[in-house]
Amino acid sequence: MRNVTDLFGENVFNESVMKARLPKDTFKQVQAAIHNGKRLDPSAAAVVANAIKDWAIEKGATHYTHWFQPMTGITAEKHDSFISPASDGRVIMEFSGKELIQGEPDASSFPSGGLRATFEARGYTAWDPTSFAFIKDGVLCIPTAFCSYGGEALDKKTPLLRSMEAINKQAVRVLKLFGNEDVTSVKTTVGPEQEYFLVDKEMYDKRKDLIYTGRTLFGAKPPKGQELDDHYFGVIKPRVQAFMNDLNEELWKLGILAKTEHNEVAPAQHELAPIFTTTNIAADHNQLTMEVMQKVAKKHGLVCLLHEKPFNGVNGSGKHNNWSISTNTGVNLLEPGETPYENAQFLLFLCAVIKAVDDYQDLLRISVASAGNDHRLGANEAPPAIVSMFIGSELSEVLQAIENDTPYGAKEKELLRVGVHVLPKIPKDSTDRNRTSPFAFTGNKFEFRMLGSANSISGCNTVLNTAVAEELKQFADELENAADFDSALHNLVKRVIVEHQHVIFNGNGYDSAWVDEAEKRGLLNLKTTPDALPYFIHQKNIDLFTSHKVFTEVEIRSRYEINLESYCKVVNIEALTMVDMAHKDLLPAISAYIEKLSTVAAGKKAMGADIDCSYEAETAKELSKLSADAYKALKKLEEKLSESEKIDDMQKLSVFVKDEIITTMDELRAAIDKEETLTSAEYWPYPTYGELLFGVR
Repeated sequence: MRNVTDLFGENVFNESVMKARLPKDTFKQVQAAIHNGKRLDPSAAAVVANAIKDWAIEKGATHYTHWFQPMTGITAEKHDSFISPASDGRVIMEFSGKELIQGEPDASSFPSGGLRATFEARGYTAWDPTSFAFIKDGVLCIPTAFCSYGGEALDKKTPLLRSMEAINKQAVRVLKLFGNEDVTSVKTTVGPEQEYFLVDKEMYDKRKDLIYTGRTLFGAKPPKGQELDDHYFGVIKPRVQAFMNDLNEELWKLGILAKTEHNEVAPAQHELAPIFTTTNIAADHNQLTMEVMQKVAKKHGLVCLLHEKPFNGVNGSGKHNNWSISTNTGVNLLEPGETPYENAQFLLFLCAVIKAVDDYQDLLRISVASAGNDHRLGANEAPPAIVSMFIGSELSEVLQAIENDTPYGAKEKELLRVGVHVLPKIPKDSTDRNRTSPFAFTGNKFEFRMLGSANSISGCNTVLNTAVAEELKQFADELENAADFDSALHNLVKRVIVEHQHVIFNGNGYDSAWVDEAEKRGLLNLKTTPDALPYFIHQKNIDLFTSHKVFTEVEIRSRYEINLESYCKVVNIEALTMVDMAHKDLLPAISAYIEKLSTVAAGKKAMGADIDCSYEAETAKELSKLSADAYKALKKLEEKLSESEKIDDMQKLSVFVKDEIITTMDELRAAIDKEETLTSAEYWPYPTYGELLFGVR
């Protein structure tokens, strides 16, 4: 591998490249657009476009694309070449400022949730200058937002950028109250940890379920799973290490700050973690990371599985969203600090997050809701579906002292008042992370652990940014009008603690007693996607998004429809795949083995009464019974699928899918998985869990 410092960002049109290639005035304008949200005028855009084109061509690029993130959960791109005809029959390479700033891709086949009719195909992509252009597979990629002809957001990036503006506006208001006149902007930063599985491509290609759905729909547990915890942080296998080496190199070329790699808990499971960066850039980078993972894996004869639960009975894969807030002066607003001023400021922002998580726990749950993640949440591998917060013992004691107007710490003699008395320094990561908590404070950031591995991080960060912006707005409105700032601040923090402490839980989220306790506290337990999604269109949530101009009400309702439809379609594809596998491969293979056993048993009987054929006879009998159960479930599943086609209301359909189709799928799987344990490997038509999980050496 080449020197990392030499290759890092070599395929990115970053600030150092801009500085070298752009005139000083143009570079200053681009800097103002990146750091202060200033608009780039057309003449400057033309200069930037020409510089990007020359740089890209020197790198071997022949095409460009507006790279965007539609509501499919993956990225999209349409490639156009730089060539333009010349009068002498030759071509020249051109790229205008208009082509840089705006594109017009066909929007007809992307989900819109009723925002426009199919025949209204036109969509627009708009350049996001805060996220650097890059070269991927010989194509210049320009990160963009994507909207309809009428201006409605059709993507995940536009609302994210709007939410970042919202929290910036309100956080700056609050910071001014503390005398931070030098702070002109505030940004949220994210470091998303990415879990994934690697399986052998030859085995993957023999599994219809993995090909069509990304997860195994059938599969009995192997003799060994993750019981010994011997895979976690274990020595990385040579084939996997070779993949990781190539992956790092490709990510570093794209300027992605890949930092940590290790084996995860389940066999064949691994994790990659980056360094923090600005939220919209982190979202772009995470989408790129998932794409590059899959491409690099194929080069090594592997397949990278990003489904939240590709294998039953072992841990699924999540994506931990580490979130913080920082000023343009370099201050992390979630760092406790050592002075009264810093303590008070930190406590106010901490309270904003606590109140936001409590007030909008439904939206946080919705932001991670999917058919795949429903299999993962609540198992002994991921947080429960109940949204709560872990803040550790030190902060809990601080908040308790403020709530009760009592001394904090053995040496503290006076009552603790926010902004008056110094809090003892709270060491970074002074307590263990609570791995069962959905939303944990880990020293100077929050770790939101409910995301599934395939989720875009844009959704949850849009919710988190907007919810915290709303609480900061309420705080600023109250404190700006206060006669005595210190007293008003203390009373505000105390009130938030009293009213919202029920969302704080430092205990074991896997304990069944927590479900009962959470219900007593009034916390929501939205176990599945159909349970959660209706909350998206509750009036308080519509008011939140529209008041901060993150979504219009039309955009909110469209996303509600899109998410419902996606859930139903995903499960429908899984059910149809199960039907296909059972009819064409599994039941015929089991029948053939039953016939073999019956033939052997008959042959043994013919040899004499003293010949024992109990193994063949009893196994054939048990398999026959299980096949009857499987066939009954199969026919029932086909009937349920037919019934579902008659349901027009998408919410009713999602509930039917959850209660009827998924339940029947589980019945079919239970019977066939049991049959797998009794059937000769010679007859079983698919690679087993043991082969998939332990096949990469």
